[in-house]
Amino acid sequence: MKRLFFLLVVLCAPFVWAGGYADHPKAQAFIARMTERHGFSEAELWLRFSHLQPMARVLELIAPPRDARRKSWQAYRARFVDPRRIEKGLSFWRRHAATLARAQARYGVPAEIIVAILGVETLYGKDTGRFPTLATLATLAFDYPPRAELFERELEALLLLAREEGRPPESYYGSYAGAIGLPQFLPSSIRAYAVDFDGDARIDLERSAADAIGSIANFLSAHGWREGAPVAVKVDVEGTAMPTLGEENIQPSRRASEFAAYGLRLPRDLDDAPAALIDLPTPEVGAEYWLGFQNFYVLTRYNRSSFYAMAVCQLADALRARWAAQEAQSRLDSPRPACSS
Repeated sequence: MKRLFFLLVVLCAPFVWAGGYADHPKAQAFIARMTERHGFSEAELWLRFSHLQPMARVLELIAPPRDARRKSWQAYRARFVDPRRIEKGLSFWRRHAATLARAQARYGVPAEIIVAILGVETLYGKDTGRFPTLATLATLAFDYPPRAELFERELEALLLLAREEGRPPESYYGSYAGAIGLPQFLPSSIRAYAVDFDGDARIDLERSAADAIGSIANFLSAHGWREGAPVAVKVDVEGTAMPTLGEENIQPSRRASEFAAYGLRLPRDLDDAPAALIDLPTPEVGAEYWLGFQNFYVLTRYNRSSFYAMAVCQLADALRARWAAQEAQSRLDSPRPACSS
């Protein structure tokens, strides 16, 4: 199905325009809006877009999965909660411990959550993407109808960001969805939430780990992260009312204790804060059920996927456990004074 979608795009989209994207009707309308709203030069934008062509690989990768029913939580989890990502995460944490502690103190977001997001997004900066962001967002804005409105806003944000930073928009590279830098922020998120956390009077999410750390913490805090509150708790199913609950929105809307009436066996010490039912299916195995609290919902604002949020949560748990074990071992290995009062 993915290949069929790609072939249909190739055959049906206005794939080769004489003046690149500058001759595309949607691009022409976009150029007119950018000129009117933000004072860009129409001639300059036309020249920029005339050098852009649709990126077939972007359209192929952004296409939805062939069969969403075959989504596997266990397979997804194995990609991100694995020994290599944990070891590299601990190494990153050690190198940037002071910065992570400062971000946690300022924004209330635990260090392990920040490290886990960086691990899931880019393997701590190792893979930030090689797609030219301007061409990527133009392709998605003008030739990907399912989410054209979103990506047109991001294309607008990229041009504004480039002007604010004094950079050519062609100089940005990132993911096939237009995300940039170590934390994989979309251009609108860079403009709204990125912070200069290393104090060098500039924001650099492509090279500065400190700026990435502070920006992630600021993003989560701005979206309602609650310091010290739970993220999610696994629950057992006893009844048969799960399908109706599974249709509810991921935003917490019921007190945790209310779920007992729907056939969920809850932990005795459960925080009775508002929660949402999260189901994580694995074909031929069945689903895991969790209650996601406000902080779980906040993680889905970073990437609107329950799989993503749970992978971050569980990678963070693994990182925190290893970090605590190493800290305890370090204290045991420290030389003790011969005499103490």
